[in-house]
Amino acid sequence: MEVIQRSADYLAKKGVESPRLQIELLLAHQLKLPRLQLYLNFSRTLGDADVSALSAMLARRGKRVPLQHIIGSTSFCGYEMSVGPEALIPRPETERLAERAVDWLSERSASLGGPCAALDFGTGTGCLAIVLAARCPSVEVRALDVSAGALARARANLEAHALLDRVSLHLGDGLASLPTGASFDLIVSNPPYIPTAEIEALDPEVRDHDPRIALDGGADGLTFYRKLASEASAALRPGGRLMLELGDGQAEAVSAILRDQMWVVDSVSPDYSARPRVLVARLD
Repeated sequence: MEVIQRSADYLAKKGVESPRLQIELLLAHQLKLPRLQLYLNFSRTLGDADVSALSAMLARRGKRVPLQHIIGSTSFCGYEMSVGPEALIPRPETERLAERAVDWLSERSASLGGPCAALDFGTGTGCLAIVLAARCPSVEVRALDVSAGALARARANLEAHALLDRVSLHLGDGLASLPTGASFDLIVSNPPYIPTAEIEALDPEVRDHDPRIALDGGADGLTFYRKLASEASAALRPGGRLMLELGDGQAEAVSAILRDQMWVVDSVSPDYSARPRVLVARLD
């Protein structure tokens, strides 16, 4: 379709990465077709309504509104997640954290011979909590976030996946916000880890549209790792694990923070781009 090339050229001039893919995804969304079927319908003429809708979406994308916000959702570990400006858009690299958590929880449940408990600290859209609840049916999941807007988004996603009865949502700024005595076999978190001074240099899609509270990790990007290292030990059951997503180049610094708080770092594993991304720790 000629519209694809013209639109891709427009997005390229606006600095949008992978412009042809972006317009293909927008057009496929508007026409309710799998992207690859666009070229099987290359002779199709767009109706006025489709042209108008596509033009509006293209204008927003040219202003660097994230594709996921325009479409309204993104896929995470095969689950469709509703997204919006109140919560961080789930990233592909976080899928590695979800996979490691599911594998460990499955083994833990089998070894215990019964149910276990997990906490998603800073749940955002609820993507991690949803994957844990869906793939580990015997696990009791709690999800915590400081943002009421993010929790509303997480609730909508849980409801869409019929998991609202499997995950307890909690509003608060730390583990003290949970019921007294709550403890977990696994605490998992993708915390804010961008150093404050680096936020302005991020792509506009991230800087201007993801909530700053979900990005800003303090002066060195490590504020929330210190918080978790300090708080999580009191809520972790014997033999439990803490699993964290890491920012680029943070593996050594986060490992040192944890060791100073009497944690043992079991492993640091890479994401799909071979960057150290998922840290697993236990109490000494």
